[in-house]
Amino acid sequence: MELFQQIILGIIQGIVEWLPVSSEGFLLLVKSNFFNEINIDLFLRQALFLHLGTFFAALIYFRKEVIQLIKGTINYNHTDIETKKTVRFLVITTLITAVMGFAILKFLGVINIQKLPLTSASINLFIGFLLIITGVLQVKTSSKGYKREFDLTDKDSIFLGIAQGFATLPGLSRSGLTISSFLFKKFGETASLRLSFIMSLPIVFLANLVLNFRDFVFLKSMFFGFIFAFIFGLLTIHLLMKLSEKIKFGNFVIFFGILVILAGILELF
Repeated sequence: MELFQQIILGIIQGIVEWLPVSSEGFLLLVKSNFFNEINIDLFLRQALFLHLGTFFAALIYFRKEVIQLIKGTINYNHTDIETKKTVRFLVITTLITAVMGFAILKFLGVINIQKLPLTSASINLFIGFLLIITGVLQVKTSSKGYKREFDLTDKDSIFLGIAQGFATLPGLSRSGLTISSFLFKKFGETASLRLSFIMSLPIVFLANLVLNFRDFVFLKSMFFGFIFAFIFGLLTIHLLMKLSEKIKFGNFVIFFGILVILAGILELF
């Protein structure tokens, strides 16, 4: 059962990660409603490991950009201005996201979330509410941008780092929040999508390094989840990125959030 669960979660992670909806939210909904598991601490660690699968998928898909950024970092003083700004952007956003993510996890630890009366109904209500917030932000955002990497400023980096930091909460979409934030800052759709996914690479890698690998226990079932997240992520990233450029997902996210809340309310009765 554990192996089957990890495979299903890996497939979901591989598909949903590229859409402006919360992959963690979807994973938590599946675990709480279909597998009847609501251990939040264990879930966050498992979800983080599944993100490592889509991390490698994105790393392969954006390999040219990543290689250029690595070269630009090594030869920072002799690289072009656009690469310099992108490298600086990644450093600032990663630091801010790391601080915010650590603070949120500490807060969850202080309130001792495991002792809260968590049920699939309460989780549905919480995630549904956060999904609606994400959807509203996407609907309200103008998509008529003109900026690209050359126009990145430190203010943009701080703003985007904070947006990505809030996505530590399951139900708030990282890609949804960051893409909406880029569009709000008048960046073009192509630049917004590319920068949104590239800025996820260092924080996902560092988060796994700090939170998972320090006391990591290898489980074959988790490895299969990682593999399926990688395979489906690699198979779907191009198609779903193109789909994200053409379809407004805000209304869908709001509708889905309302359905999740209604499910939670019905479960209470």
